[in-house]
Amino acid sequence: MRSAASLDQFDMKILVHLQREGRCSNVELSAAVGLSESPCLARTKRLQEIGVIRGYGADVVLEKLGSHVIVFSEVTISNHRPHDFRKFETGAGKYDEIVECYNVSGGYDYLLKIVAPDIAHFQALMERLLEDDIGIEKFSSRVVLRRPLAQRGDPLTVIATGKPSWA
Repeated sequence: MRSAASLDQFDMKILVHLQREGRCSNVELSAAVGLSESPCLARTKRLQEIGVIRGYGADVVLEKLGSHVIVFSEVTISNHRPHDFRKFETGAGKYDEIVECYNVSGGYDYLLKIVAPDIAHFQALMERLLEDDIGIEKFSSRVVLRRPLAQRGDPLTVIATGKPSWA
């Protein structure tokens, strides 16, 4: 499925650069993408207005804040009516530790990415989710030992063009 937004090469350059360096000034951005400042600013504002750019954020190094664990949990819910999915998603959304939630195909219904200070905190969170009665039938979790690769952002050009990165 192709994007509904009509983006040209300069729009893509803006998005790629902002995804990497979101705090850059318009002067820096315009130089990086090869546009003069005024058209660059107008394009950036348009990308914000049409919702392609949702917001800006800091790339925080969690290790500098203290010890933590990252856990991926595969969750199967008991029933599969639309109401049951909404109930689970609303319930899971109440916890800051659940930083990503994906409804997936395959052997389970959801894949959660959970960030917690330690394993005991993660375990208490999972017990709380079960107590909340949000439809969890079973779950299986994987603790991340290390993260050898972490891209800072999504492969925007690949998504927009449909062309593989290796081509």
